[in-house]
Amino acid sequence: MKTECIGDHVKLKDKAYPCTVSLTMDLVGGKWKAVILYHLKDNSKRYSELNKEIPSITEMTLSLQLKQLEKDGLVSRKVYGKKPPVKVVYGLTDFGKSFIPVLEAITSWGNQVVVEKGEFISVAAN
Repeated sequence: MKTECIGDHVKLKDKAYPCTVSLTMDLVGGKWKAVILYHLKDNSKRYSELNKEIPSITEMTLSLQLKQLEKDGLVSRKVYGKKPPVKVVYGLTDFGKSFIPVLEAITSWGNQVVVEKGEFISVAAN
């Protein structure tokens, strides 16, 4: 029997899932979580750097997704300084870093799809 099917459900932090794929998609699924993790995989970044690197995400969505990734233990948030303006830096935790091979596989597959079925395009800056 496959490991992900040993029980009727799997559980993480008091939340039950029908399978490990469901658990994984809850942690990193959706339109933006994997994109944010991708932009943090090589080094930590400030909020404004992430916002510039992912221009199509709204500030509210970026903020909410970072909070969720932090809550789930994939991203750390470090605050430097005590008086405003403080410096806040986001980075991958060890748990988040364990997802890097999956991010690289997703990136590789996406590149392959574009090469075979699509095209890379440049969008003119405003």
